[in-house]
Amino acid sequence: MKNESISISIILPTLNEVENIRLLIPEIIQVLKFHNINDFEIIVVDDNSSDGTEEFITSINKKNDKIKILVRKDKKSLPKAIYEGILYSTKTFVMWLDADGSMDSESVEKLILKQITNQDSVIVGSRFVPGGGYKGLEEDGKQGIFEYLRKISNSEDSVLAIYLSKYFNKLISSITDIGVNDITSGFIVGKKKYFTDDVFSQATYGEYFLYLMKNLKKKEINVLEVGYFCKPRKHGVSKTSTNYFVLLKLSLPYIKAALSKPKLT
Repeated sequence: MKNESISISIILPTLNEVENIRLLIPEIIQVLKFHNINDFEIIVVDDNSSDGTEEFITSINKKNDKIKILVRKDKKSLPKAIYEGILYSTKTFVMWLDADGSMDSESVEKLILKQITNQDSVIVGSRFVPGGGYKGLEEDGKQGIFEYLRKISNSEDSVLAIYLSKYFNKLISSITDIGVNDITSGFIVGKKKYFTDDVFSQATYGEYFLYLMKNLKKKEINVLEVGYFCKPRKHGVSKTSTNYFVLLKLSLPYIKAALSKPKLT
């Protein structure tokens, strides 16, 4: 089924993800073309990777100028990479997602279709609403604990990281009122004009999402969650989930962000 078209920039913040974006970019383009979305650009915002990301995207750009590269030479920063990608973008709508393949083209399609029919809302991909979860763990809550643990142990994702993510989301949701279930989501689409306030510089990592959601709520912009299944990365190593001390360290800024008051610039 073909749909009404939109103008969209898709931002992929990257750090040594060349093998994953090599697969992801063609899949995203296929989804866009299937839905007659021809006014698009894909912006890879690279945090000065050492795996040849810049060279790979530069070579693609020579064949398809819709695929662009923005290389950051400053201190590595996920929120700043996203914000710089937003400012660099040229389309009416912007979407950003992880470049590791955990948010696949089918999930991109779900969010874009929801955006097309809700163009004044911001759409957030969520693992913690109906239709969302982790690949291989779709039966969560409908099985015995031993079967659940068996599925987790067979997953390519970290066992503890999955548990921490799920219950940490519940904890933070209990102390903030942003009205979103997946407070560690980095999978978002909406009008570019909604994201031009620099709430990103307040954050060190993924907690930018909380500042952003508070900012949108204060401006009375509607936010809708769409379920998606987070999938294991195909290549490389997670920047956080394999290191439990890093996970603990990253949790503190989320708590600070949850307790903060929204800022409008």
